[in-house]
Amino acid sequence: MPVSPHAKAQLQIHFCVLLWGFTAILGKMITLPALPLVWWRMLLVVVALAVLPSVWRGLRAMPLRTTLAYAGIGGLVALHWLTFYGAVKLANASVAATCIALAPAFTAVVEPWLTRRPFSMRELAFGLAVLPGVALVVGGVPHGMRTGIAVGAVSALLVAVFGSLNKRMVDGGDPLTVTGVELGAGTLLLTLLAPLMPMLFPAFAGDLLVIPSLHDGVLLLVLAIVCTLLPFALSLVALRHLTAYGVQLVTNLEPVYAIILAIVLLGEQRELTPLFYLGVAIILVAVFLHPLLDRNKRVKHPEVIGMSEAKNIVD
Repeated sequence: MPVSPHAKAQLQIHFCVLLWGFTAILGKMITLPALPLVWWRMLLVVVALAVLPSVWRGLRAMPLRTTLAYAGIGGLVALHWLTFYGAVKLANASVAATCIALAPAFTAVVEPWLTRRPFSMRELAFGLAVLPGVALVVGGVPHGMRTGIAVGAVSALLVAVFGSLNKRMVDGGDPLTVTGVELGAGTLLLTLLAPLMPMLFPAFAGDLLVIPSLHDGVLLLVLAIVCTLLPFALSLVALRHLTAYGVQLVTNLEPVYAIILAIVLLGEQRELTPLFYLGVAIILVAVFLHPLLDRNKRVKHPEVIGMSEAKNIVD
């Protein structure tokens, strides 16, 4: 039987979310520290985009001021990925994925300020609703993982900041070109930070000039191509046929997929208590209720989903 465009788009988005769910798992499996891991991921994506003529055409058409603005946002993207994989290394994939589920709550507070729209008391209440879940998550992990929770929360905050800034510039350029500019600038920022990282945050530090092992190299290619560029391209097609509400409901499943994959592939349930999973449930209930606030809006800024582990795309 023929599949309708809407049904096909739904399947594509679910497949994208499953691939995004693997990012935390791959981060745990790759033996590199957070800094070289993120640097290689960003570099590989930028190199892949650089072979596309459309990206260069979009760059030539983009005003310098806009390019610089996107480059600044790219620095925040790099710091988001650095803290996300830092949380994976300091704790585990389940903890990092749960922390990223906080991004919509941060967005409810940060976005009105950055996009200059009025605050919504409903959205503020939604942001506060996740706090009991956060308290349970903190109480449900070993003490040694709590630094990872703090770093993961910073990563979620960075998602809210750069996602909101991208929304302000939604019409600034072709999504693939925007992605190339932002990730290129992010790669440059991490290159500049590398000599300082042993002093700033030793847990993230690592040598960028060391060629990854075959094991890490293969996983980095999977992370960059299969779990970043492929779902980004598929999602750009799918978003033409879906509302922001429908897409957000599906993309909110990402931490669920990540946690299930972490249990199946990494056995992380042995490291965490039932309190952790109860806290996760509370956070996810709040996150799934959030799209109800904006049920009829269309997706206007697909470039946001290409660069974060939390695909918060409701405008």
